Amino acid sequence: MLRRSGAIGALIALLTALFLATPATPATAAGPAARPADGSCGVLAPGATAAAERAVDAACRQVAAGVWYTWGGGHGPRPGPTYGKVDPSDPASEHDPERLGFDCSGLVRYAYAQATGADILNGDASAQYYTHRTADRFTAADGLTPLRPGDLLAYGTSADLHHIALYLGAGKMVEARQSGTKLMVSDVRLGGDYFGAVRVDTGTVEGPVFRTWGTGVWTKAQPSVRAARVYAFPGPTTVRIACQKHAEVVTAEGYTNDAWSYLPDYRAWVTNIYVQGPAWLDGVPACAP
Repeated sequence: MLRRSGAIGALIALLTALFLATPATPATAAGPAARPADGSCGVLAPGATAAAERAVDAACRQVAAGVWYTWGGGHGPRPGPTYGKVDPSDPASEHDPERLGFDCSGLVRYAYAQATGADILNGDASAQYYTHRTADRFTAADGLTPLRPGDLLAYGTSADLHHIALYLGAGKMVEARQSGTKLMVSDVRLGGDYFGAVRVDTGTVEGPVFRTWGTGVWTKAQPSVRAARVYAFPGPTTVRIACQKHAEVVTAEGYTNDAWSYLPDYRAWVTNIYVQGPAWLDGVPACAP
């Protein structure tokens, strides 16, 4: 009797070990991200697209792995962690070249590349906020109410957006914040230099899309060189153009043109001299009077 009980006990122990060793079935790429109940990193509110939830999940996996913030990290030929550089303005970054990780925009780039299978947000914080893949925009005055997980939160000014993060919901965001720290979940900082948020459109981009050329090219609040500056393209940039109109004559780079294009993602104008294509762009409608 004792021998039989011992055999049954051993069999039960073996079956229990096998059950515990069986790996959990992984979530498919199309499935929703987990919603942690304890307020840790994850999708913390409903309403996001499946792609946005996957982006949050990808960023949170890096948080769970204890990945470092590193200045310039995540901007290699392909999305993913890279060794950083020394930020001349930040003494805390002296060890960044030794750390494999992300800066703020490198993390956002990686998260959406993992979510979509394409490198759709390559660039710095400004380029990501002003992406031509914009589904919706929100100002600082809008607060958190209209935001959904996966929205991008930007900090700075229209001319200098220096930080970007992924919204999780429930007033939380995941970010690569600063040298000397690891990727983290933080309370959304609505005061100070919070600029606004953008919702990423991971589908087909609507409207004519063009490339600019030149460096340090300023967009303007109105189609005039004397109008207020809005944002300067650091280099060639993909832009969505809503319409074009004849306005102030501009001479630059050896060209003269009176055509200006309206860029809805920047809410600003740029002279067609700096848009690749003919002086009057093909396929772009004229702006309403």
